[in-house]
Amino acid sequence: MISNPSINWIIHHKSNNPEAIKASIMSNLEYRLAKDQYTATGYDLFLSTAYAVIERLVERWIATQQTYHKQNARRVYYLSMEYLLGKSLENSLINLGLYDIFRDALHDLGMDINTITNDEIDAGLGNGGLGRLAACFLDSMATLGIPAQGYGIRYDYGLFHQRIVHGAQVEIADNWLARTCPWEIERPEYQFKVRFGGQAGEKPDALGRKKTTWWGGEEVIAIAYDIPIPGYRTNNVNTLRLWSAKATEEFNFEYFNTGEYISACESKFLSENITKVLYPNDNFFEGKELRLKQEFLMVSASLQDIIRRFFKHNKDLRDFPKKVAIQLNDTHPALAIPELMRLLIDEYELDWQTAWDITTKTFGYTNHTVLPEALEEWPVSLIEKLLPRHLQIIYMINHDLLKEIAKRYPGNNELLRRMSIIAEEGNKRIRMAYLAIAGSHSVNGVAELHSRLIREQLLKDYYELWPKKFNNKTNGVTPRRWIRAANPALSELITEAIGDGWLKDLDQLAKLEQCADDADFQTKWRDVKFSCKRKLAEVVWNEEWIEIHPGTMIDVHVKRMHEYKRQLLFSLYIISKYLQIKENPAAARVPRTCIVGGKAAPGYDRAKLIIRFINNIANIINSDPEVNAHLRVFFLPNYRVSLAEKLIPAADLSEQISTAGKEASGTGNMKFALNGAVTIGTLDGANIEILEEVGKDNIFIFGLTADGVMELKQNGYNPRQYIEKSSHLQKVMQLIESDFFSTSEPGLFRPVYDDLVNRDEYCLMADFDAYGAAQENVEKAYLDKKRWARMSILNVARCGKFSSDRTIREYAKEIWQVGGIDIALDD
Repeated sequence: MISNPSINWIIHHKSNNPEAIKASIMSNLEYRLAKDQYTATGYDLFLSTAYAVIERLVERWIATQQTYHKQNARRVYYLSMEYLLGKSLENSLINLGLYDIFRDALHDLGMDINTITNDEIDAGLGNGGLGRLAACFLDSMATLGIPAQGYGIRYDYGLFHQRIVHGAQVEIADNWLARTCPWEIERPEYQFKVRFGGQAGEKPDALGRKKTTWWGGEEVIAIAYDIPIPGYRTNNVNTLRLWSAKATEEFNFEYFNTGEYISACESKFLSENITKVLYPNDNFFEGKELRLKQEFLMVSASLQDIIRRFFKHNKDLRDFPKKVAIQLNDTHPALAIPELMRLLIDEYELDWQTAWDITTKTFGYTNHTVLPEALEEWPVSLIEKLLPRHLQIIYMINHDLLKEIAKRYPGNNELLRRMSIIAEEGNKRIRMAYLAIAGSHSVNGVAELHSRLIREQLLKDYYELWPKKFNNKTNGVTPRRWIRAANPALSELITEAIGDGWLKDLDQLAKLEQCADDADFQTKWRDVKFSCKRKLAEVVWNEEWIEIHPGTMIDVHVKRMHEYKRQLLFSLYIISKYLQIKENPAAARVPRTCIVGGKAAPGYDRAKLIIRFINNIANIINSDPEVNAHLRVFFLPNYRVSLAEKLIPAADLSEQISTAGKEASGTGNMKFALNGAVTIGTLDGANIEILEEVGKDNIFIFGLTADGVMELKQNGYNPRQYIEKSSHLQKVMQLIESDFFSTSEPGLFRPVYDDLVNRDEYCLMADFDAYGAAQENVEKAYLDKKRWARMSILNVARCGKFSSDRTIREYAKEIWQVGGIDIALDD
């Protein structure tokens, strides 16, 4: 209940004392939202609090932008189709150093800060790891004072809400903007026209000179919306600018006047559909016209905006790379390369070579996949239809590229075919990764193994052509959100032991090593973990009526649903565990709660079938009284950032079991380790570097290596041989074949069974026994409370490397050549 606000507060809004904050909150409630204590909803209270935070952000935000302008600083522009921001209120309060004072002010007003922060809606601007990484990078860039700005799309509908109905995934539209988003500020003064279709060719200009140009087609307006990104314990507040598509005219009066009302608005509807919905990422690229329009709208509007800003303090576009560094977050923004070329040549009349030199010095490209099928390849016919001028430019880039290759490797036509930006086989396609490499001065992977696989396999030809372009930047996560905000109890314990400097310098976590064998500290550590489990149990019970027992080992596999991430291997182990309990229910064992979460792309039928499989397994195990005291299984619906913030701190065991050589990096593995979960995993992605940091005694590694997987496939992998050698695996497969988990729908999981025994693309059968042996070692370690506590502490102490601050420092020094700028505020 809100206390009576009828107190005469006349205090300046920018002040950070409790009375000013209370005045600000209540003023927003009354004058901005026109509500009082009787009519205010929970969301109104969140909004009034968020607006009070923004009032304390704005001065820093403006000062930051003014300082960047006055210093004419070289700026970093981060182009990404996704930003998985999650909720912003708590993180903003922590970064501004205002969390405690807002908590107390809200308490004085009869409000609870946890209730207020829980009422915020997750910003649905991303699918998973790619978008969450971008959000971590924005936090780190602001914290380090890097003059940077993010660019993306303001999707009206984010990634779908996931519900589980009769064990199956059901997608529900995520209209996250249906309720006011307090963090965004519309900037109608920053709008740019973006063209699609039309014709490209030579036309005389006003002076009669022949000039290549692009005309006709349709135009869409991109309007800017800005979100402030505050750094931690700094005055820097950077900007995330998101573009929303609007029609150039609201409706056609000619149609309207003749009574054809639908036709009158049709152009508006089609234009604004461009930014309507976020496409799910299923790791299998499929060209979609709307997706191409989204990508081009984002890069075209962003580049026009970047050039506008450049000309505020600079006159010569040849100086553009001295003031601008653009990072492409995967291939989705790769159209920025031909678009910048078009702008420089067609609009600013630079010659080809000068424009190309500017372009290649400006762009850096981050690759995020080792899966060839996930690389974007747009049909030439579609590019020709929507972006005819850009197709001409891409052909010219490719022509110059092939000339360089032919000069270096004369007579090697096969190499020319392999490296051509234009794939000629079948329907012609544009290989966007190749375009990104050709047009960038830097190409980086996101983990040591991933970067090696890029150099040796995926992009081997390009590495041999331009070895100096290629480098590694291992991913990281922001400790402000993923420890301080997500796990305040652990954060407090760490700070009590080593001080709070670790939040800006995560390497300081190494000081915890001295506490690893301290009995009292281990007891406090276990108490923190148990409190996190209780918190998770409460949240899950309130949201889903799922009962989690905090006294059990919490074993977690949460990721986007994909076969290479091997949720199915985890499921097979659970079945094996179930059979062991049925065979010997009296045996002593560790009680275990297995949790799976993740969304399957709506068109990814196999991933959706695996979700049904997991839920059917859970129904049988959880309803069996002989088993459910020892083993319980739950699929948590609608996995998202805010749920991860509850789940990750509660985990004892982190399942990072992807097929070796398939995961680029992973950042979930880092978040779990930094919250004291012990990893069971393959030598894949950043798992390798976690192993190097924490030591082999503090992680459970199993299975084939990336080279082992390749050798197995080359020698003719036969999964049946592994089934025949494993009695445990035989029993598991027999249950699936006999429809034990689908008695009411015989044959439902036959496709899963047939694929595993005949093909097994992701080597589950080959790794099954090694996985089971590793799980046995997990149980032995977990039974020794002191050993497990020590392992958990050392995982945190030795994972300071995995801060996104470290990653951004490397980008800033080695790719962008920028430093931090301190922001001073007026008294």
